[in-house]
Amino acid sequence: MVVGKFYPPHAGHHALIGAAAARCAEVTVVVAPSRRESIPLPLRLDWLREVHADTPWVRFVGRYDDHPVDYADPAVWDAHCAVFREAVGSGPVDAVFSSEAYGVELARRFDAVPVSVDPDRRATPVSGTAVRADPAAHWRWLSPPARAWFVRRVVVVGAESTGTTTMAAALAGHYGTSWVPEYGRELTARKLARLRERTPEATVFDVTWDPDDFRTVVREQQAAEDAAARTSGPLLVCDTDARATAVWEERYLGSASGEVRAAARRPALYLLTDHRGVPFADDGLRDGEHLRAWMTERFRAELAGCGVPVVELTGSHAERLARAVRACDDLLAAGWSFTEPIAAPDLH
Repeated sequence: MVVGKFYPPHAGHHALIGAAAARCAEVTVVVAPSRRESIPLPLRLDWLREVHADTPWVRFVGRYDDHPVDYADPAVWDAHCAVFREAVGSGPVDAVFSSEAYGVELARRFDAVPVSVDPDRRATPVSGTAVRADPAAHWRWLSPPARAWFVRRVVVVGAESTGTTTMAAALAGHYGTSWVPEYGRELTARKLARLRERTPEATVFDVTWDPDDFRTVVREQQAAEDAAARTSGPLLVCDTDARATAVWEERYLGSASGEVRAAARRPALYLLTDHRGVPFADDGLRDGEHLRAWMTERFRAELAGCGVPVVELTGSHAERLARAVRACDDLLAAGWSFTEPIAAPDLH
């Protein structure tokens, strides 16, 4: 048996579970947070099951445990052990694997052998407390599904040829992280290529759009974003999102569909690239030079009421990048907010 809050699951937890899996024919991992904690219990279970999918003899059971923590109080021990016993079932527990000092007493109460794994945190110098205090500093100890939940997503939006892609790539390079290209541009190139198979002289002005195209853009864009979030650093830069797609749908079809609007998420930050001062570059896939001012205003209006901070980027590329970096630095410096778990009383 392995017991813990897993708030959040990290490499130390995975090593502990792996040690139990290597020595036992069956392992029950009891994930037992209090209801006050910030990361939902079902998410923790999903993350753990994904990481340990190659050891099917390890099962994960979630139970809320809102009892106080007091290692000197037998009644409190009884209350916690009742939660754990209900989780593992009525069968015998042969061993309790733990990295915590309480593992010995927990094993005694289950008539089990205590197995201590890396109690000094030398193999994996990380703890849930440390991760919650500074996720970015402990990023390497988080699994891909946990990273995808923690990552701060920054979305760059703007009218055609205003430097959104250039900015997304530059920001990702500055932070050594991932960025997600604009799927709509890829789809435009595909549609134009198919059109030219029939009509070689066709241009981007001959490409037509329908509502299904924009639903496809949202679906593919979000899938690429979610995949990148699993391997990204603490900051993930996205070149467009569903809100931006709604503006593009309005531009081509006259209005945005409810489905596209409903797909909008809440990133941590929007960066809006102003069209002023940026020459229009006709690369064969752009057709909206005459609409850049209108689109900038539409983006501004669309983002104004979304509840997400918006920073507008103006001036030269260097000035825009500097302002974007300041905004992202502030975002990372603000950190993450977690409710504290139930803790043992301070006796000092």
